[in-house]
Formats: sequence, C-alpha cells, structure tokens
Amino acid sequence: MRVGVVFPQTELGGDAGAVRAYGQRVEELGFTHLLAYDHVVGADPAVHTGWNGPYDVRTTFHEPLVAFGFLAGITQTLELVTGVIIAPQRQTALLAKQAAEVDLLSGGRLRLGVGIGWNAVEYEALGQDFGTRGKRSAEQIELLRRLWTEPSVTFDGTFDTVTGAGLAPLPEQRPIPIWIGAASTAGYRRIGQLADGWFPMMEPGPRLDEALAEIARGAAEAGRDPATIGMEGRARWTGDDEAVARQIAAWSDAGATHLSVDTMGAGLTHVDRHLDVLARIAESE
Repeated sequence: MRVGVVFPQTELGGDAGAVRAYGQRVEELGFTHLLAYDHVVGADPAVHTGWNGPYDVRTTFHEPLVAFGFLAGITQTLELVTGVIIAPQRQTALLAKQAAEVDLLSGGRLRLGVGIGWNAVEYEALGQDFGTRGKRSAEQIELLRRLWTEPSVTFDGTFDTVTGAGLAPLPEQRPIPIWIGAASTAGYRRIGQLADGWFPMMEPGPRLDEALAEIARGAAEAGRDPATIGMEGRARWTGDDEAVARQIAAWSDAGATHLSVDTMGAGLTHVDRHLDVLARIAESE
C-alpha cells in the first residue's frame, strides 16, 4: 500500500513558501504522493442564507493543477493527485490540456481524481449545469482519454462537441490514471465501469463492503476485472499517532492500494507543525 498525504491547503493560506516547504519535506520523508482537494470559489454565508457547507468564501484553496505545476518543478518522485477535481464544472478540453501539461512537466506523476461535487454555487459561478453533473462526468472521462491518446479527435456528445481537434503535446509517459470520488450507488457503478481507482468516503466496514460490491457489479457490466481498480483510503490525524497507525492497518487489511494521511482540521497552525506530525508517522511506518 502506497502512503501519501493530504495537502492541508485550507490552513496554509496563500503562502508559496509553505507550499514549497511542505511538498519538498513530505517527499524527503518518503511519502509517495500528495493529494489536493479542489474548490474554485466559496459561498458567502451572508448571501446564501442557511449555508452549512464545510467550506465558504473565507476558506483558502489553491487551484490543484496550477499548484501541481509549481510542485512538479521542486519535487522529483512525489505523485500529484487531485482528490478530487470537480470535472463537470470545467470545460473538458481545457481540463484535458491542463492535466496533460502537469503530467508532462512532472515526468508522468499526475493521477487525476475526478468527482461531481456538491456545491451548486460553484456550478453557477462557472457557468455549468448542476443537475446533469453525473451524466456529464461519465461522458467527460471518455473524452479526456481520447484527447490524451489521439492527435485528432471528433466527438459528438450530449455535453461536449469536438470536431477534428487535438492536444499537442500529448502525454508521453502512459495514459493518465483517472480515479473517481463518489458516494452513491450510481457513482459506484460508474467507478466499476470506467475508473482506474476510487476514493471511498467511509471507513472500512459494512458500508465499504457494500460499495465494493456495487463497484464489482459495474465492472462486470463493462467486462472489467474489479481487482484492477485501485482504492485509496484516508487516515485522519486528530492528535493520536497510534490511532493513525490503526487506521492505516485497517485500510491495508481492507485491500486499499493507496492511503493518504490527513492532518487538516486538527488545530495545527503552521506548516512545520503539520510536518512534525508527518515525520513521526513516517518514522513509525
């Protein structure tokens, strides 16, 4: 199982030095990947009465693919993972271009996690339809893969049309892996049918087993082997190093291929405090 980290960007603000220090240090510590969340805009609770989302207009987020362009230049081995990009609120061809560029500049270190999101305010701000996001996501995955592998693409979809156009340069290392974050039966089926891997939104246990069963059904429908679909768990640090070790062991037992250690939301007020915790966890592994 490959063990990486969740980039604590909501707590680092806009400090480029903190981004550099964090990326370089987690690579030095031996973590295999860095996973970044995605939100383009936050909602203002003063305008959206009753807003209860986990993030709002005051919560800081770096745009993952731009940040990965920076991190690609200052790291050597760290896999760069979006966990997840909200694909249906983005133009598909532009997302394909940006992902291809990060993959090229990093020497094939991008893993593109995609999801459909939950924030209608973002969809409105980006000019996309919130109600069709699930169907659009499935179509986007097909188009992304074609744009990354074919020099000239003609595609007539429900949501996107491309006529004799293509990206240059194309990714050279290998097809960019597409992982999916989902929390519904339809999403699990989509993972089984289309994804290289997935991000569970629950802990090991009965709910995970039920999700894996739905993924296996989706894979069977598409003639795929579910054993080839990766799974990335999450171990949250809330002050107890031993609890993180137990979570890591539980995910390993559950068959996870990847895991990210998440130190956000635990009161760590400086990048060095996050790194101190990760150093202890790395030493214990």
